[in-house]
Amino acid sequence: MIAQSSSSKKSMLKSPCTLDVHTFLVGRPVEEVKDVDSYRAHLPERSVQASDLCTEFTEISPAMVVKVAASGGMELLSTEENSKAEYRYVTVRAPRLAGFPLKCFTWFLETGMTSSLILPKLKKDNLITKTLVESKYDEPPMYIPQFPREAARLVQEQMVLQVQPDTVPTDSVVSAVRCLPPQALDKVYNEVEDKQYSFRHWTIRDYAQAYISGRLTPIQVAERFISAVEDSQNQGMNLFSAMDSRDVLAQAAESAARYKKGQPLSVLDGVPIAVKDEIDCLPYATTGGTTWLGEVRQTKDDAQAVKCLRSCGAVMVGKTNMHELGMGTTGINPHYGATRNPYDKTRASGGSSGGSAAAVAAGICPAALGVDGGGSVRMPAGLCGVVGLKPTFGRTSNVGVLPLNWTVGMLGTLTGTVEDALIMYAAIQGALPHDHIVSFPPPANFPLLMDSHEETMRRGKLMGNLKFAKFSEWFNDSDEPIRKACCRAVRLVQQLYDTQVVEVTIPELEEMRLAHFVTIGSECFTSLGMDYQQSGLEASGGDVRVGFSIYESFNSREFIAAQQMRFRQMHYHNEIFKRADIIITPTTGATAPLLRRNAENCGELDYGLGAKLMRFLIAGNFLGLPAISVPIGHDEDGLPIGLQLIGRPWSEATLLHVAAVIEVCTLILHTSR
Repeated sequence: MIAQSSSSKKSMLKSPCTLDVHTFLVGRPVEEVKDVDSYRAHLPERSVQASDLCTEFTEISPAMVVKVAASGGMELLSTEENSKAEYRYVTVRAPRLAGFPLKCFTWFLETGMTSSLILPKLKKDNLITKTLVESKYDEPPMYIPQFPREAARLVQEQMVLQVQPDTVPTDSVVSAVRCLPPQALDKVYNEVEDKQYSFRHWTIRDYAQAYISGRLTPIQVAERFISAVEDSQNQGMNLFSAMDSRDVLAQAAESAARYKKGQPLSVLDGVPIAVKDEIDCLPYATTGGTTWLGEVRQTKDDAQAVKCLRSCGAVMVGKTNMHELGMGTTGINPHYGATRNPYDKTRASGGSSGGSAAAVAAGICPAALGVDGGGSVRMPAGLCGVVGLKPTFGRTSNVGVLPLNWTVGMLGTLTGTVEDALIMYAAIQGALPHDHIVSFPPPANFPLLMDSHEETMRRGKLMGNLKFAKFSEWFNDSDEPIRKACCRAVRLVQQLYDTQVVEVTIPELEEMRLAHFVTIGSECFTSLGMDYQQSGLEASGGDVRVGFSIYESFNSREFIAAQQMRFRQMHYHNEIFKRADIIITPTTGATAPLLRRNAENCGELDYGLGAKLMRFLIAGNFLGLPAISVPIGHDEDGLPIGLQLIGRPWSEATLLHVAAVIEVCTLILHTSR
């Protein structure tokens, strides 16, 4: 079940078995098209506008972009390529600590006299004081991601199927499946009969077809799933923190009965889906990766997303491991073990949805739920070589999700393919009337990913008019293997479709990172601080204890300034989206880091590594923008590399469409070597 060799590692990046790569791209079979130039020769001339694929986004609300009358405050900067804003290469000034040194540092921070000396110095050295106390901003604070009302009306995506907000999850999933190409059944049948049967390459539709054909039953799959989880645990992978075998088998039996009657609820019926231990899912307690929170906060019902998946017949197979309270980027959990990367067991899976990402990457299940508050879906997706989707803030309901971060965190999905990302998105999308959001979503669009000749020709025209925004200094601030792989993937898209890359500047990126840190920390401490101090302090890992000490030190002036920075960044990104459709970046600045043995028992404090892994992820959370990570290759050690696409509000269909094209382009790069 775990990737062992370099060949098996690379095979995990195969596109969906249902997709004919060459037909999808240019509408010609492989024997007619031999190289990139030939591909381009078969593409039609561009004759449509960029809006055929992407949303129109114009300046529609002066409140979003206005400069408040100057009173000595920081001016808003240009996002043009020649902007005077400079990219700041920052080294986080904080020690890497684990083991006994971390315990000592924790004690110092929790002791009044020494903490009063250490915390101000940490803030000053890492520019929090300069950015959020000494700098003056004239803009009003934006306390929650807020999009103009007209933005929803101006979403004019083409090549999509639209579903209305009141569509039930089963019908929504049916609509998503209608957007996919016909399924190739030979692979499903052959693998079922193969004695070396593996979960690894199976998509959601593979499971459904195997059930419908009678070649497999949900009960058989559940039994194999349970065996796979036990096997992975014996190998020290630590993918799951809780799994109730009886409950899994009971759900599978109900699904098998529906298939026997010929009445499956949807394509998800009987499919094993894992759930991050930050999301309520009965019969499990929601612990957030702790040993104490499940006792303080009782789980009384399923989260809304889990209810949606259950209504589609999905088998909810257990809780995946996570970095304790989401306060880290490695997936090291001193209570449930460090979640290991299926590509290399000595490497981290990423945080904090590492268990969900690794379970999908290992082939144990085709999809899992995660929560993304600081790249916590996209980061492990990039490190584990799977697809990680974080929709627009408010597109899905956070009811039943631990309140670790109200305004920056939201549900996301981890899947093996873009196809499965679409199906999962279809199942869980939809806000509830009482959700605590300001901007309610418009009807959801699903991208038409069919591979007919007509659809392929339309796709070629649309992609040719697409504009990627690239801030080169930021893009290139990543390790060389990542930079090269991402540039290679973007270049292939350009070669195939003449897609234009627009150079932009995104001012104040470091300031946004610090503002996000203050925001997520303040919200977490406000939500859990009292319970933590009463029940969790002694029971928590060292990195969590350090985190809470820092979070508690944030004051109202820093918090308000952070929300003013949110306003400024919303302005900058709106300006960029007037000239481009998608912002492209690597997903992470480095591939999966090594797991250090001295960190596994009490956690690890490494804010420098965290900043590098989170470098490109903050806007999706702080501004609530939709984003997706797509695997595009490996470094020389066989570790996965991801490319991130950041879109306009409510443009999930555009991101999924482009991600599907990149997924296929990646296969071309792989098979051409």
